[in-house]
Amino acid sequence: MAQKAIIDVKHLDHYVAGDRALRDEILAIYEEQVESWAACLDPDADDITWRDAAHALKGASRGVGAWELGELCANAEDMIDGKANRDMRAQIVQDVRQTVKATIDEVRRLRAVCV
Repeated sequence: MAQKAIIDVKHLDHYVAGDRALRDEILAIYEEQVESWAACLDPDADDITWRDAAHALKGASRGVGAWELGELCANAEDMIDGKANRDMRAQIVQDVRQTVKATIDEVRRLRAVCV
């Protein structure tokens, strides 16, 4: 079975109307944002900080076609009441960080590919 792409390039290219320079610029901004927002996902964070970070990361990821990361963040966004969900939050943070690393690696690969 074929592995699912980390970034849906077809979606991204449609989003930027095939403009390679714009795609690279959006991916560069995304790379900066994804690292910042992922760092804000702390299992002990208050609910507002947690939800805001998960929501921002979800939206940015879905915008560039990083569906897996977007879905993880959608799940994280619903994990409010930090005390009750601390263990679940800790697990999803671990999953998000692994997926962020793979996603950033793919962003860098895409930006390095010459057309």
